[in-house]
Amino acid sequence: MLRHGNTFDRGDIVRRVGGRTDLPLSPSGREQLFGLTRALKARNAQFTTIFSSPLKRTLETAEYVRDAICPMATIDRVEALKEIDYGPDENCSEEMVITRIGRAAIDRWDQEAIPPEGWRVDTRALIIGWRKIFKDASNLPGDVLIVTSNGVARFALNAADRVEAGLGRKLRTAAFGVAEVTSDGHTSILEWNVRS
Repeated sequence: MLRHGNTFDRGDIVRRVGGRTDLPLSPSGREQLFGLTRALKARNAQFTTIFSSPLKRTLETAEYVRDAICPMATIDRVEALKEIDYGPDENCSEEMVITRIGRAAIDRWDQEAIPPEGWRVDTRALIIGWRKIFKDASNLPGDVLIVTSNGVARFALNAADRVEAGLGRKLRTAAFGVAEVTSDGHTSILEWNVRS
């Protein structure tokens, strides 16, 4: 499971970008993908299929990884991987978001995946979506890469049957996690938020 690269560069006003704001990768985001693919190659990663959110930033990331590592892999757009809707905070600066909801609400989101008031997050649907994605992946030959965004990614941990101790929730840009899914769909999250 992989989060897309940066959508903002140094000097930009970083905004909370959800599913309604379809940004491409920034120049630094494209640079991140070089290091990411180097890290995946070092692990001898090969993917037969890539599941990607339909957003520009995730598709661009999926295509880059495919072209660099596994040019024969197919890319399937999966609507369930589309980023959440940040409601009134969509496309607002982090400073504005914190002013509206408070630092404690952001901390609860980052640590426990509890959405702040006003965000449009159907946690039950996200968990069901992840379980279906895991099941679909278990029915395919070879390894599957899943490319999504941070808000959605954290619910993979809720959907898994087992999560290694000490893993946080947030997935940094161009960072990945590793899951093992058995043929019966039993899912274990082994690593999270890895960049190298």
